Amino acid sequence: MTPGFVGRLRWNALILYCDDGRVEVDNNAAERALRAVALGRKNYLFAGSDAGGKRAAAIYSLIGSAKLHGIDPEAYLTSVMRRIADHPINRIEQLLPWKLTPVRSAGLPARQTQSPSPENSVHNLAIVGTIGK
Repeated sequence: MTPGFVGRLRWNALILYCDDGRVEVDNNAAERALRAVALGRKNYLFAGSDAGGKRAAAIYSLIGSAKLHGIDPEAYLTSVMRRIADHPINRIEQLLPWKLTPVRSAGLPARQTQSPSPENSVHNLAIVGTIGK
């Protein structure tokens, strides 16, 4: 690769940014999304065992899925922990984030956010199953 070629690539990228307002000027959104992975990288080495690492991966996946579906992860995990002991093991998939829905509670409008807020917190967010019991 010649320096002229690299320079043309950079110029073309700059022109694209200037011509199309949808193109981001930086990659901060991607960096923020990967921040938890980068911060925890050293901690993941000390899960204790392969089984501990698999359990940690399962919890991280549940938290990520809850965020992806607009459910406060703390409220989701609290709801699941409260009912998992009485829930039939053959219907455990009903407790997965994509099968649950945040609903209105205490007269507040239902809000789907990725972070806790006064309207969507552990204290006033009810999560109900979408499939029949």
